[in-house]
Amino acid sequence: MLDMKFVRENPDIVKENIKKKFQDAKLPLVDEVIELDKKARALKQEGDDLRSEKNKVSKEIGALMSQGKKEEAEAVKAKVAEIAKRLEEIKNEEPEVQERVTKIMMTIPNIIDPSVPVGKDDTENVEIERFGEPVVPNFEIPYHTEIMEKFNGIDLDAARDVAGNGFYYLMGDIARLHSAVIAYARDFMINRGFTYCVPPFMIRSNVVTGVMSFAEMDAMMYKIEGEDLYLIGTSEHSMIGKFIDKIIDEKELPKTLTSYSPCFRKEKGAHGIEERGVYRIHQFEKQEMIVVCKPEDSKMWFDKLWQNTVDLFRTLDIPVRTLECCSGDLADLKVKSIDVEAWSPRQKKYFEVGSCSNLGDAQARRLKIRIKDENGDKYFAHTLNNTVVAPPRMLIAFLENNLNADGTVNIPEALRPYMGGMEKIQ
Repeated sequence: MLDMKFVRENPDIVKENIKKKFQDAKLPLVDEVIELDKKARALKQEGDDLRSEKNKVSKEIGALMSQGKKEEAEAVKAKVAEIAKRLEEIKNEEPEVQERVTKIMMTIPNIIDPSVPVGKDDTENVEIERFGEPVVPNFEIPYHTEIMEKFNGIDLDAARDVAGNGFYYLMGDIARLHSAVIAYARDFMINRGFTYCVPPFMIRSNVVTGVMSFAEMDAMMYKIEGEDLYLIGTSEHSMIGKFIDKIIDEKELPKTLTSYSPCFRKEKGAHGIEERGVYRIHQFEKQEMIVVCKPEDSKMWFDKLWQNTVDLFRTLDIPVRTLECCSGDLADLKVKSIDVEAWSPRQKKYFEVGSCSNLGDAQARRLKIRIKDENGDKYFAHTLNNTVVAPPRMLIAFLENNLNADGTVNIPEALRPYMGGMEKIQ
């Protein structure tokens, strides 16, 4: 969420930013919210003035009565009553206007970084760099569920009977591989100085609206019926929520956390062969990383975060590339975002396995996460997040890139301690 003062003083910049995100339908909202803000501030000022006048006039009543000026005192009483009536009207009107201001401000997109390429959707994202040499072997690579089934490692039919489409049972060595990847990712991030955390897997609505847009919430979140609780779509939400309404001493920064959680997503509109299997599912597990830092440090942390994911995938012999998200592909709260994509030898292309985002002070402003400097002055923090690893989708890349012609799967050296020393899945 932008600062209202910034919108008021820079409407043209805000409108140009909306155009860059190809959200022209929101352009009228800028002028509308400026007028509503003007009205809200006028109502507040009027209320302050009337309260001051009421206090002043009320004191005259006693003096007039003591002087026997009853008629004049009654006139002043009538004036006080009129002021009280208007104050009651303002009391009811001001929050309504302010609520409309807040609702509109929650839909106006954050100002994107100048380095973000302008484009309409994800087809116009820009490749930045490749890490590792993508290889297409001289044997056919089966669809990932077929690879898993050969190891008796997945049961989609039973999961469909139990929970419906979009769920799975992982079994045996495939289930063990899934857990090994999560454990390895946890230790990988701890070794890079991040504090490990297991957060709540449900969050309240004020945290949900603090970390994402209304459109994202509707498309992603499962609500618990009869409760003010939502199942998390990613642990980033509850991790950032940990600092809601907190004032953090500048000396305590940065806050660098890595978290494990199950994740639950509606995944509306997922279709096609590459959406089957375990590519887009309603439940999965993930290792995440978040940073809360000073504004001047967020660019540096952004580059560190996506590099962590690249480095982890390379230790598992998986070629990856980084992709700069264009303006139209950025969620409204994001300033800048880079996707990490893994190579799929079967598809002969890359596919997304992680996303790194700098949200500037948008989440901090919504959640009131502030920093106090050495002089006692307060300002909003910057927040960032990135996927460390999200199996089982990551398993697709792992199995395809480590599959041998004889159907066995190599276990890279870094992962062997988490697989009981196993060098291959037979």
